[in-house]
Amino acid sequence: MAGVTNSHAPQPKRRVTLGVSAGISIYKACDLVRRLMDRNCEVQVVLTSHAARMVAPVTFQALSGRPVITDLFEGAGEPSIAHVELARWEELLVVAPATANVLGKFARGIADDFLTTHYLANRGAPVLLAPAMNGAMWRHPAVQENLRILEQRGHAVLQPGKGSLACGDVDEGRLPEPAAIAQEAVSLLERRGDMAGLRVLVTAGPTREGLDPVRYLSNRSSGKMGYAVAREALQRGASVDLVSGPVSLDPPPGARVHYVTTAEEMGEAVRSRFPECDLLVMAAAVADYRAAVVLAQKRKKGPQGWTVRLVKTADILGGLRKIRRPGQFVCGFAAETENVRENAIKKLKEKGLDLVAANDVSRPDTGFDADRNALILLWPDGHEERIREASKPECARALLDAIVESRRGR
Repeated sequence: MAGVTNSHAPQPKRRVTLGVSAGISIYKACDLVRRLMDRNCEVQVVLTSHAARMVAPVTFQALSGRPVITDLFEGAGEPSIAHVELARWEELLVVAPATANVLGKFARGIADDFLTTHYLANRGAPVLLAPAMNGAMWRHPAVQENLRILEQRGHAVLQPGKGSLACGDVDEGRLPEPAAIAQEAVSLLERRGDMAGLRVLVTAGPTREGLDPVRYLSNRSSGKMGYAVAREALQRGASVDLVSGPVSLDPPPGARVHYVTTAEEMGEAVRSRFPECDLLVMAAAVADYRAAVVLAQKRKKGPQGWTVRLVKTADILGGLRKIRRPGQFVCGFAAETENVRENAIKKLKEKGLDLVAANDVSRPDTGFDADRNALILLWPDGHEERIREASKPECARALLDAIVESRRGR
């Protein structure tokens, strides 16, 4: 009958590329194929040359029902464009086990086989990495630096477990169980597209308020949290405008980036774009004060001190209440050094926010100028949720999970 849909119609299979590199835990990848297929995924396996020596490609072919890719070249030696075609096909790239070698090549853009070349051809599909290696290798500064690079690109990284390793040590480095990897893969697929059609405005980084031509007032914000939010929103299908203060970060591909310096410039950029957005995430650390007078020439060092009179900058979030339309969702950040929860609740109420994300920036290992964060999410109805310490991309993912769920409940 016209206009009637069948609620029992089979759902289309999700398309997953599984990259497998050469670690002793490779046997778990065989189980992972079946678990992904049990969750309605079509799986294309890509083996590195060393992985193919540990488990025969025919094993993965039998499990997946698809030919396994092992080589960048075909037949008479003509270069294949399959790595590009596969990037068009896939909805998710999973690499398990991800060895130190593969992580390093991904991080540094080295493309010397099918898997690494395919990674560079990625067209925006989420990437899930499940590292596995010896504990000493896992903790090596080079590996940790490569992981930070990959996490900053927005890739999901499943932390390895602790237990008995092939070398005989009891240490970190065990590949997570296939069930956990499959569950995280499905979660990433379900998130993809859950913000499709939304217009998202994100602010990030510090502002700088001039004192003279060479000096300024600022703060230690790196912009990493805001950039992670923008990147995650893009991966979930949103249209993103990013208003960025001065930072040393590469812009998220696909975002419209608007660079500003001062609090006044950031306010103008936000106010001009706010009416068209559905969601604002105000992650920038905007200066609360600026110099009343900015000197035209450099202040020379002399025998006397230098007293600078400061005046308040405009309240960007507070000012938006006058132009806010029904249905817009506004999330602010509260960077605090004491009474974190109490100060955040005050900001939530005074500025009429839908959500405030509070973080303790007095800690040297999280918050400002760090790769990790921990957040307390507070809603006007008294609901509270904690995001435990994690990488900033992981915190951004959890924050947007909470926002999407909250919007659905409206």
